[in-house]
Amino acid sequence: MMTRPFKILGIQQVAVGAPDKAALRRLWVDTLGLTPHGRFASEKENVDEDIVTMGAGPFTVEVDLMQPIDPDKKPRVDTPPLNHIGLWVDDIDAAVEWLGDRGVRFTPGGIRPGAAGHRVCFIHPKGNEASPIGGEGVLIELVEAPAQVRDAFAKLSGDSSRA
Repeated sequence: MMTRPFKILGIQQVAVGAPDKAALRRLWVDTLGLTPHGRFASEKENVDEDIVTMGAGPFTVEVDLMQPIDPDKKPRVDTPPLNHIGLWVDDIDAAVEWLGDRGVRFTPGGIRPGAAGHRVCFIHPKGNEASPIGGEGVLIELVEAPAQVRDAFAKLSGDSSRA
């Protein structure tokens, strides 16, 4: 087993899309009872999203309910309906460097601020000749965990070296 200079801690978010997010809100908020938390829109990313949450404290998981701002433009955040999964990572700089050195393909944009204010980077759904390792059809967002999340996961796992 390889030694990694980072650790994936848990799920930070799941992003789902539809042509109209009203149906998603009806399911996730009205029916399942998740809590509205915020909103994010980006013309560059062609996304209008409502952020809803479940869980509490450092174990809160976001569900991003997304629709395209312009359904005739790309990216289409509603295709596929499960748009991406976000994973908490304890050290995003180390993760991106280590993974990139091993052939993981990232989307353009590098490490940047995400919708929830955390530093993020995306693993491309498909590898290519230069970087053959991708998400096998799934867009994967690496999200740098803040200290309270890193500490909570360390306590949960009994890893006092990370707390």
